[in-house]
Parts: sequence; C-alpha cells; structure tokens
Amino acid sequence: MKRAFTLSVAALSLWVAGAAVVQAGPKVVSGPGADPGCFAPWNDEIKYFQWDKRDGPHKVAVVNGFVGNTWRIQMIQTAKAYVEQPEVAAKIETFKAVSTGTDVAAQLGAIEDFINQGYDAIITIAVSPEGFDRVIRLADRNDVVVVPFDNILDTDKVMMVNEDQLEMGRMYGRWLIEQLGSQKSGKILEVRGLQGNSVDRDRHIGFREVFEPAGDWEIVEVVGNWDDGTAQKVTADAIAVHGKFDAVVVQGGSTGTVRAMLDAGHPMVPIAGEAENGFRKLLAAHSGDGLKGISIGQSPGMVAIAIKAALAALDGNKMPQLISVPIPYAKYDELEEGKNYWPDLTDNFFTVNEFPPCGVNITAREIMAKDAENTQ
Repeated sequence: MKRAFTLSVAALSLWVAGAAVVQAGPKVVSGPGADPGCFAPWNDEIKYFQWDKRDGPHKVAVVNGFVGNTWRIQMIQTAKAYVEQPEVAAKIETFKAVSTGTDVAAQLGAIEDFINQGYDAIITIAVSPEGFDRVIRLADRNDVVVVPFDNILDTDKVMMVNEDQLEMGRMYGRWLIEQLGSQKSGKILEVRGLQGNSVDRDRHIGFREVFEPAGDWEIVEVVGNWDDGTAQKVTADAIAVHGKFDAVVVQGGSTGTVRAMLDAGHPMVPIAGEAENGFRKLLAAHSGDGLKGISIGQSPGMVAIAIKAALAALDGNKMPQLISVPIPYAKYDELEEGKNYWPDLTDNFFTVNEFPPCGVNITAREIMAKDAENTQ
C-alpha cells in the first residue's frame, strides 16, 4: 500500500508538470492593449495576449519562406535596416534573417532551430496557412513570441500582423466596377500571386465576392507569382490567346503586367494593382493616354511592425492577437512625384514604408543599402 501511494505521488507530480507545460505561453487577458494607434485590434472580438516581461536585449529572427520576388527581397532588406535603427538596436542582442524556400517542412525546421537556440522572438511569413501547430506548441513551452505577418496562419493561437487581404481584394473589385460603369459583361484578366498561401487566396476571394455578382463576366486567371517578369510573361500569353480584356486585376507584378499590355498595343483599360514604384511611374506617364489604375499597397515594411510588436510583447505589454495595419492606396489621379512614387528609384521598389502611428519610418536609402541574403 505504501508503494502504491508513492507511485501515486509520482504520477501526480508528472501530471502537474505536464499541466504546467500545457499552460505555458501567453496568458489570454482583457484589453485594451498597448499603443492602440499602432497595434490596432482587427475587430472588437479579438482577444489579447500577455507574455511575462523579459529583460533584454533580445535574440530575434525573421524566418521567411519564398524569396523569389522583389517584395520578399525588399522585406528582408527592410527588416535588416529596421533593426539597425538606434532605438531598435538597443533592444536586440542578436538578429538573424533566413529564407527557406517554398517547402513547409524546411520553414518549420528553421523555426524549431531558432526556438531551440534560445531565441526570444521569431517573425515569419508562413509558407502555408496550416501545419504550424507543432511549432506553436514548442514556442509556447519555451515562452518564445512567434509573430506571423503578411501570409498569416489559420489559427488564433499566435499574435499576427496583417492588412485585411479580403478587403484588399474587395477594393480591387469595387474600383473596377466603378470604372466600368454601365458595362455589365466582358472579359477580365486576373493575375494571381504565389499559389498555396493565404494572401493570394484571400485577395482572390475578396475580389470575386464583390466583382462576380456585378455582371456576367468571363474571368481569365493566370499565375504571376507577384513577380514582374512572371506577370509580364503570363499577361502577354493571355493577350495572345484571348485578345482584348475589358479590365485587369493584378495582385503583384503590376509593372510587368502593364508593360506586357503596352508591348502588345492593348487598349488602355482600368487596372487594379499593387504599390510597386514602377506601376505608379507607368500610371503617371500614361494617364494622359487613358491608363487608369488604382495602386493598393501591401507594404514590405510590415515586417518592422511585426518586429516592433514582438519587442512590445517581450516587454510584458498586452497585445491584440490579430493586429490590423491600414491599407494604403493611391489612384492614378492622386500620384505625386516624390510623395507616393519616385522616378529616380527602381521600378521594383515598393512605395509604402512609413507608418506614422507606429513611429516607423525606414528610408529608401536605408533599405536599398541592405541585401536579402541569409545572415550567418
């Protein structure tokens, strides 16, 4: 009987230890959260997290996936530039940035490695919106703050930062409907992004949700991977096969899409696209010829907001589980040289890198001085 009691105590101890492991990670608390002007909750139903305050400086990593387009390259450059700004650098002991490609297992493995190396925070653009449960549990057991942004996860178990991708797709659709006016049928070219992630999916769903009920449209889909060269090729191919389109929506690679249309002598039609500097330069140059467009920005600078959020969480602040970044945009007749596009900068520079409510401003010079190589 005495032996059975001893075993029961041991089992109880193991159960308590296991319960402690399960309960690790952030506490769910009531709002409001820290700095609501910057870290705005997605909506009134969003819950709040709070991690125990941790003394710095901290070890922070960015684990990117795909790096095959200019947006991702600029994002890595921006992250490197941001952490070198004096007020941020004072809070960071070690910073690493790696890109693992499109393989989910490789990205998960990199995140696990950083957790096991004792990193305090990991910022990531997820290769897939699913499959991260294991690393989330590992992060929670080790009190590591994981912050997905841009291509976020289908979960409410981690703090995430993003613009509303569904709303961005709706904005595409509403603007094109406005431009098409009384026209209720025709052929539309939809240049989609990188397949298999939530950004492409949600922009596509938002666009179709608004646009399809507004008329009897034939929508031709091609995959541009958010890349100028790819978008230019698939747009040229689509024009060769289908002839004239009545409007175009392009998630990214907008500069390439417009170039393909100009090269093909395609009539000027309304175009809803991204915030690439080249796209805006082309809109400014050809608006007098009838080219009308809206340039809606998903800024690579969002990585700075994600890093800032991670550091705020490590300071023990209450943080919204899903942080909403406003969607910046400019229409063809609102473009101002030196304000929202720059003729002297490269076409593939993304134009939105200032977030006044967050006190974040990364200059073009700071960004372009960096590379997108993995840090050692």
